[in-house]
Amino acid sequence: MRFYPPLLFQRIWVVKFSGGYRGVEVRIRKSFLNNNYNNTIFGGTLFSAADPFYPLLFHQIFSRKGYKLMVWSKSATIRYAKPAATNLSFSINLTDNDIAHAEHVLNTEGKFIRSFPIDIYNKDGEICVSLMNEIYVRNLNFIDTTI
Repeated sequence: MRFYPPLLFQRIWVVKFSGGYRGVEVRIRKSFLNNNYNNTIFGGTLFSAADPFYPLLFHQIFSRKGYKLMVWSKSATIRYAKPAATNLSFSINLTDNDIAHAEHVLNTEGKFIRSFPIDIYNKDGEICVSLMNEIYVRNLNFIDTTI
């Protein structure tokens, strides 16, 4: 994903994925490519950095379990707390409970929708941006037997 153009040109860098795709560590480098009028990182870059990773993690985890899925970010909200004047970073981690709950819902209801938080930090460890990313996962093999 390091060379995926929408991330590369916004200077969004995947540092590493955790084993089994249970997490990801991401850095956002401040550059003339993502600088705004105020000499801080453009808000769209921050939003773009957070958008794909929860869906990607869920897709990888459940595809490896044999599920046929449709996964995307359904909605998101963002709160800018401080100007992003330096390089930024964030980590996302899914717990065993997150995965077990999603799997239970996929097997009983056919679709899983939940919001997950993402905090993006500057080099001093201060939160610059907080997001809530609503994830939609549909089990394409689900058959509703309650009808």
